[in-house]
Amino acid sequence: MDIANLRAFAAVAQHRSFSQAALQLHLTQPAVSKRIAVLEDSLNIALFDRIGRQVELTEAGRALLMRVPDVEHSLRRAEQAVHDLRGDVTGPLRLATSHHIGLHRLPPVLSHYQEQYPAVQLAIEFLDSEQAYERLRRGDIELAVVTLGPGDSSQLCSEALWDDPLDIMVGLRHPLARRHSISLKALADYPAVLPGLDTFTGRIVQQHFDAAGETLQLRMATNYLETLRMMAAVGLGWTVLPRTMASEELHCLRVKGTSLTRTLGLVYHQERSLTRSARAFIDILRNPSAT
Repeated sequence: MDIANLRAFAAVAQHRSFSQAALQLHLTQPAVSKRIAVLEDSLNIALFDRIGRQVELTEAGRALLMRVPDVEHSLRRAEQAVHDLRGDVTGPLRLATSHHIGLHRLPPVLSHYQEQYPAVQLAIEFLDSEQAYERLRRGDIELAVVTLGPGDSSQLCSEALWDDPLDIMVGLRHPLARRHSISLKALADYPAVLPGLDTFTGRIVQQHFDAAGETLQLRMATNYLETLRMMAAVGLGWTVLPRTMASEELHCLRVKGTSLTRTLGLVYHQERSLTRSARAFIDILRNPSAT
């Protein structure tokens, strides 16, 4: 079974679309269709039902899809074994991080890493932290540097790297811009623009309101912190941002009895043997003075 054909199958199954799979794989749609046809011929069974523009997995397709992560994992282990025998720090490293961490925390780490290990093919995906956790569980990526999640993180190991204090901020024309401190009850009277409440950061804010018995008025939600900063600056609502994002166009409010913070760190799968390239990256993360 050809691994390229199997990856084409997984991409079509993920998107339920040959055209979207082609975009992901940087192939033409006919090339993806050819790989699926070859795979179906080799297995002597249909993997997809094609009804009009709809693409759905057959029973055989669903059974095969369940085994794709095992095949990918075995292939990566084989590649790793070859590299480890040579003692090389080389090969691919699939890393996920958030836009905020990628912009504000990782540049010196990445610069030092590429300088030290130019043979590594570093592939970075910018994902929400929750998406990165799921991709780690599926084995799609090897490491994530993200906001650490609360509660159950079964199968995953996490390591705190940075405390990231959060502040409540409003635009300079907001009614609260004349205040230096406020109660959570008074803050609840005003609408907010925040990360989605299903995100780790959004949950931190929601938990504080729930604990105080107050109702959070969410006016708009986006997971892009730069967008939140803009929306707060133009007066669409108060927001919660990392303290490092404070600017002259925003006023920071102290909320009595409330301290918001999140933890940024490293996450990887506990049952996965890390490649040399991953271990080298972790060493640099743990020793920032080396950057």
